[in-house]
Amino acid sequence: MSLKLKSGFEFDYDNLLGEGCVTEADVQEMMPRLQKAHKAMDVMRKTGIIRGHLSKDGTPEKVLFSQLPYVKEGNLNSPESISRLKKFGESVKNRVDAVISLGIGGSFLGNKVLFDVQCGSFWNLKTKEERNGYPKVFFSGNNIDPRSTGDLLEYINYMADMAMHHDKKSPHTYKVMLICISKSGGTLDTMSNFMVIYDALKRNPNIEVEVTAVTDPNEEKPTLLKKMAMKNKWETFAVPDGVGGRFTIFCEVGLVLAAVIGFDIEAFLEGARQMDIACQDDNIWKNPAMLNAALKFIASEKYGRNEEVMMPYGDYLESVSMWYIQLLAESLGKQFDKEGREVCYGRTPIVAIGTRDMHSQTQQHQEGSLNKVVQFIRIDKWDKDIVIPNAFPEAKKLSDISGVTMGQALEVARQSNADALISNHRFNAVFSLPQLNAYHLGELLYMLAMSVAYEGELADVDAFNQPGVEAYKRIMGPKLQQVKLAGLK
Repeated sequence: MSLKLKSGFEFDYDNLLGEGCVTEADVQEMMPRLQKAHKAMDVMRKTGIIRGHLSKDGTPEKVLFSQLPYVKEGNLNSPESISRLKKFGESVKNRVDAVISLGIGGSFLGNKVLFDVQCGSFWNLKTKEERNGYPKVFFSGNNIDPRSTGDLLEYINYMADMAMHHDKKSPHTYKVMLICISKSGGTLDTMSNFMVIYDALKRNPNIEVEVTAVTDPNEEKPTLLKKMAMKNKWETFAVPDGVGGRFTIFCEVGLVLAAVIGFDIEAFLEGARQMDIACQDDNIWKNPAMLNAALKFIASEKYGRNEEVMMPYGDYLESVSMWYIQLLAESLGKQFDKEGREVCYGRTPIVAIGTRDMHSQTQQHQEGSLNKVVQFIRIDKWDKDIVIPNAFPEAKKLSDISGVTMGQALEVARQSNADALISNHRFNAVFSLPQLNAYHLGELLYMLAMSVAYEGELADVDAFNQPGVEAYKRIMGPKLQQVKLAGLK
């Protein structure tokens, strides 16, 4: 059983619905709640209103992520903003040597997805010509780690020395762009790294530093980072109101990084838009997000499958699992429902990837606690597939696995994993992407985002706040001040 869209995107739920799994009767029993959730999504699209949602300061706040796939005047993504992003991307080509993207949460996790899918692991080892003039890209600000930050600075300083003193063709000052992403400018993890890196690089006469700030766009009541940007005349892009960090991959927060690596922004948003259109169908069997949310909700609440393993079969999709961790955990991990009753709802998300974790986690998935849904992601057709050669014909065991492509072998491994799991009553399902490209990535990520919105309504929890995150922040600030004061004594 599967739901397949015209694009070729497919949600195969054969191992999640049926005998020994969630039943059609379970789904039918949920229909009144599902239709209510669907109407809530319609209201959200039209007005931005989600019942019971308040901002972290307790005031009403619109939810606008469903607007992002639609590029039109007056929207957060407008023809003008997309044109500006493209011009920004062109402006760095053959001019900026390296970009350091500083952000945390969705400002890192979403951007890493776009980088991995577009660039892969060896982008920074390619020549500028091989990168089509686009810069090298590094990530920071997602942890306060002195060693990794120090290693990054050491490498950038080394590259600056090479550019100035050892580039025989065109010795030049090494140009570094810092993309600092923080709505307030007070994000401890991001801003501490930003200050360390900015200060260190400015001290090197062989490095030219420029800053792009992605922050709250309000100029009448500017936040800290906005004030800094205005004072220093840094180029700015927006962290918009109404779009939580885990959804910002579809707005300028993610699209700024997309622009500086040549990622196809318009195809990405078009994939998300077409998925949103599919998710407007009130027939659950034709609506991928509603169906996905319903099956996972029932599996969790009725069958105790309260952990979800996101397991893509593709190395460059591991970051999708990491992004999904935040999406699922922050959206649905809630202590209280919208009426203030303690429910302690939510599935624990787990990152896994392909055959690597078949050799590390699958023992637990196959025979451990009956509390998991394993969600696979597969690619139908790889752009560059490689035939496994018969390099050692005298070794029969090796000869037996030759003659097929690596993509085919990977899919056989995934199918075998799925079949073994369901044979032991282990729920699993698969999202299939026809190809790994911007359009189908947009489809997948938007469907997952809309799924948690649906599930928030089914569970009657606010899928768009994160009060648990604020709890540690309130403790962390005073503790840091104590450490600072102790150091001054």
